[in-house]
Amino acid sequence: QASQEELKAAYRRLCMLYHPDKHRDPELKIQAERLFNLVHQAYEVLSDPQTRAIYDIYGRRGLEMEGWEVVERKRTPAEIREEFERLQREREERRLQQRTNPKGTISVGIDATDLFDRYDEEYEDVPGSNFPQIEINKMHISQSIEAPLTATDTAILSGNLSTQNGNGGGSINLALRRVTSAKGWGELEFGAGDLQGPLFGLKIFRNLTPRCFITTNCALQFSSRGIRPGLTTVLARNLDKNTMGYLQWRWGIQSAMNTSIVRDTKTSHFTVALQLGIPHSFMMVSYQHKFQDEDQTRVKGSLKAGFFGTIVEYGAERKISRHSILGATVSVGVPQGVSLKIKLNRASQTYFFPVHLTDQLLPSAVFYATVGPLVIYFAMHRLIIKPYLRAQKERELEKQRESTASDILQKKQEAEAAVRLMQESVRRIIEAEEARMGLIVVNAWYGKFVNDNSRKNEKVKVIDVTVPLQCLVKDSKLILTEASKAGLPGFYDPCVGEEKSLKVLYQFRGVMHQVMSADNEALRIPKQ
Repeated sequence: QASQEELKAAYRRLCMLYHPDKHRDPELKIQAERLFNLVHQAYEVLSDPQTRAIYDIYGRRGLEMEGWEVVERKRTPAEIREEFERLQREREERRLQQRTNPKGTISVGIDATDLFDRYDEEYEDVPGSNFPQIEINKMHISQSIEAPLTATDTAILSGNLSTQNGNGGGSINLALRRVTSAKGWGELEFGAGDLQGPLFGLKIFRNLTPRCFITTNCALQFSSRGIRPGLTTVLARNLDKNTMGYLQWRWGIQSAMNTSIVRDTKTSHFTVALQLGIPHSFMMVSYQHKFQDEDQTRVKGSLKAGFFGTIVEYGAERKISRHSILGATVSVGVPQGVSLKIKLNRASQTYFFPVHLTDQLLPSAVFYATVGPLVIYFAMHRLIIKPYLRAQKERELEKQRESTASDILQKKQEAEAAVRLMQESVRRIIEAEEARMGLIVVNAWYGKFVNDNSRKNEKVKVIDVTVPLQCLVKDSKLILTEASKAGLPGFYDPCVGEEKSLKVLYQFRGVMHQVMSADNEALRIPKQ
């Protein structure tokens, strides 16, 4: 938000500080000339409204992006932003053919009822009957990929294989989707499988108003018993900023009417649904609480009751790495029994393991299904996941340090040269501040501080920035904006990729004060 007058004032101040003619020492003269040229380049960018608009919005990468040479002068910042987005779209279209969006699910159903529902008389003469029999009784694998054909057309190829108790089958589907306008799209689907005959479908999405949309899906399934049509229509509306209402009507093999309300906020997710249909009618309520921690922990519970019985589910999920989320849910129902469902999301792949523990409501099964996953998770997190993530972070930091080593070395040399060039100006500033009992920076450090006992083995990495900060004092005030302080004159990054802070010990009106500021936090001293 700096005005042109403020830019000119800062430019004049730095020019006076770094002007080569002000330094007689040959080495200082060379360093001053280099820094003077950098200041001049920065002023050229910021004093021009067009290049400044590009830099303010997109930073240095915006200035370096190819294609700006054809941009007309005398453009407003809004027009420049549109031009930048157009250039980005063109670059994306050039990469269009190389992009896919693979999604997959692997589900493995496990029958572990022998752990709790044992019938010993049946196994008396069978060798190894003392050990519970745990079996895999069903599996399901599905995969899909997207192939962008043009900016508006996409082909989607998907397939799935399923098997249960020795019987199985599969199918393959091809869908062609076209975005017809900003308000809607249409999709044609063709499919075939060994258990069911050919499938032909049509899906249409349309925004009716800014707060309301409708989706319609028509399908024709061909089989040996004839043609089975199906139709599903969903009408949705934004009830408020965080709440959606849905009305669904399904006609065909399993006809039903369903209404649901979903409220999703930063800290919670709530759903209530009611369905009337053949063969199932039910009512369902679910709630999920989102903890605001770095692991994105979520705790959830639901109750579902209908003609099929009653099911209570509760569970949790947590982020275990940058691309992986692990979750576990316990399902207790009548007459379904007790099950444990484990799910791992890894990027766009989902691995699902439903474990059926018992057909009865046994407290022991509920207890072990609840406590077992917790014990295993915390043991794995402490012994495997945490050490692995720590080692991975160290490798990434080391890689980042190596890739930026030459750049950081150059920045360090520039900062050290700037500090040497500031000495005379800082001496005059201190004399002026002492005369008026103003602001004097006694000591200042920038970098990684370790104040937490749990991190006492980590190394402190800080640099002395007393002189550069004192040089920024004007009229007994020091004002720093919301930006990384590594870019200030006389500063550089002493610990690439790590959390940094600025610690300042200063004197004002003859009284000592101390302040600590995060790297991107604005700072204004003296404080009231």
